[in-house]
Amino acid sequence: MRPLVSIIMPAYNAEKYIGEAILSVQNQTFTNWELLIVEDVSTDNTVEIIKTACAKDIRISFQQLGQNSGTGVARNTALQISRGRYIAFLDADDLWRNDKLETQINFLQSNNFAFCFSYYDIISAEGVVTGTQVTAPESVTFSNMFSCNWIGNLTAMYDSDKVGKLTIDSARKRQDWNLWLTILRKVDKAHAIPESLAYYRRGNPSVSSGKIALLKHNDLVYRKFHQLHIVASIASMFLFLCVHFVIKPSYIRKLPQK
Repeated sequence: MRPLVSIIMPAYNAEKYIGEAILSVQNQTFTNWELLIVEDVSTDNTVEIIKTACAKDIRISFQQLGQNSGTGVARNTALQISRGRYIAFLDADDLWRNDKLETQINFLQSNNFAFCFSYYDIISAEGVVTGTQVTAPESVTFSNMFSCNWIGNLTAMYDSDKVGKLTIDSARKRQDWNLWLTILRKVDKAHAIPESLAYYRRGNPSVSSGKIALLKHNDLVYRKFHQLHIVASIASMFLFLCVHFVIKPSYIRKLPQK
């Protein structure tokens, strides 16, 4: 029997997109998965959409937080109840290619890897492919990740048999970066699949948007997660900015329009 994959999906005021996100999971060629949706006290029709999906597919389940607590708490809640050997992540406004899970499971198993990710394409708020693709180095280590989060959350997958049953930071932002760093303290590398397997939605008011606005959260990563004093944190932030604005743009491709 194929291994179970636990898919972690936080949801907050996602009525415009969550139906598409769920459908992109249901359309996977790899079918042995559980979709764990944790709803963060939305004020729109998100809960009703999730309940409808749960009623039609027993592989989908959801919990509702008692109060609005942020993406970190929502993801951690799902991780704590996850049953799968493999853990994957999809936000409620993003999408997967149909063979995303199949490709990653085969990649991890055939190479005996613990942690992988892939390239991804940018789509507009309306779901239109923009022609921009975010790539990455062939592999990344803890040192690489210290100065730049190379892994798109929607593309990550890890083997919990190899890295353990992990929890995630409760911070509202950058908690995925902390998780990748935690994994890379246990394994040597995260390996990139050199093709796009997912679609990241840009242009909507999402907690994951606004790179410059995340700088203060980067500082929290350096000072809380790495326990650096203020001078070391400032130096690390300078390094992050250099990588982000000088090196990382070379990994962003503009694809020819079809």
